[in-house]
Amino acid sequence: MKVPFVDFVSPYQELKAELDEAYARFMQSAWYVLGKEVEAFEAEYAAYCGSKHCIGVANGLDAMHLVLRAWEVGPGDEVIVPSNTYIATWLAVTAVGATPVPVEPDPRTCNIDPARIEAAITPWTKVILPVHLYGQTADMQPINDIAQSHGLKVLEDAAQAQGAKCHGRFAGALGDAAGHSFYPTKNLGSFGDAGAITTDDAELADKVRTLRNYGSKKRYYNEVQGINSRLDELQAAFLRVKLQHLDEWNARRTKLAAYYLRELMDRATHITLPFVPGWTEPVWHLFTIRHPQRDALQAKLTEAGIGTLIHYPVPPHLSGAYSEMKLERGTFPLAEKIADTILSLPLGPHVTEEQAAHIVQVLCEADAALK
Repeated sequence: MKVPFVDFVSPYQELKAELDEAYARFMQSAWYVLGKEVEAFEAEYAAYCGSKHCIGVANGLDAMHLVLRAWEVGPGDEVIVPSNTYIATWLAVTAVGATPVPVEPDPRTCNIDPARIEAAITPWTKVILPVHLYGQTADMQPINDIAQSHGLKVLEDAAQAQGAKCHGRFAGALGDAAGHSFYPTKNLGSFGDAGAITTDDAELADKVRTLRNYGSKKRYYNEVQGINSRLDELQAAFLRVKLQHLDEWNARRTKLAAYYLRELMDRATHITLPFVPGWTEPVWHLFTIRHPQRDALQAKLTEAGIGTLIHYPVPPHLSGAYSEMKLERGTFPLAEKIADTILSLPLGPHVTEEQAAHIVQVLCEADAALK
């Protein structure tokens, strides 16, 4: 039995009629940039997240970059980021000329550890940028408390957490602003690149709307040096369809994750399973396990036709992109250990019970063989 890591065919088959109707509506509108579909999606997604404003942009990296620009974060400023994250989090910071200041994760959740943040704050710190990694929110209550006590902004990287909750509140409404990615693999995935910003701050929303559109509110009148980062009208039409099914598809992910946890808890003795604190409701963008012989385990799963991925094999501080920071191996040992041991299993709304049972069986057999 072959089980792909991501299934792009089944989602379209399930929503074909609705997606095809959205495409036809878009084509018949004869309006292809910043039209009614973007406007409607922005309103619907803001309402979903519990935010007052949503601004559609080209991708998740641009979303964070534009917020930092609107806050006038730049050279000489510092932004606290997780040491364990996808590199886009750091790239948003350096794109505005600021310096990323990494903080190690809670080893149980792999998200930034609030207890380590305060020690990283300096007179140059302007923003804390927590990531809701793998579909589980960071511990936002203490993060917001720290930010408030030091006069800092909080920007959520909510790229992997559409629908996740922290103390009953949705990701995207847990800080001063949030950057969202709708890359095709995300829980709310488009059919290309797409992103958004959510916030309750009307002034920030206005600035970002201007920055995303060449720095212009009125065509050919440019107030600032902006960029072209606009959510595509067609992608907005598709996202409106998929948003209606997000909660149901997240529930399917949660059911599958519960099955993995239940079946692997006592059978796979060398595997570290995800930890979920009581205050969070994850949406299981990824189901990540950790294993001391990760590469060998991945090879056995590949031989059995099971697709897996590593999220992520190289921490940002060890990547070539940040070699000038001279952060050698051993600087952030927790992030490095996660990178060396983590493995993501297939998890999506269209993984069947038969496929899930096959994954568990192969995984337990492989784990036992790697004593």
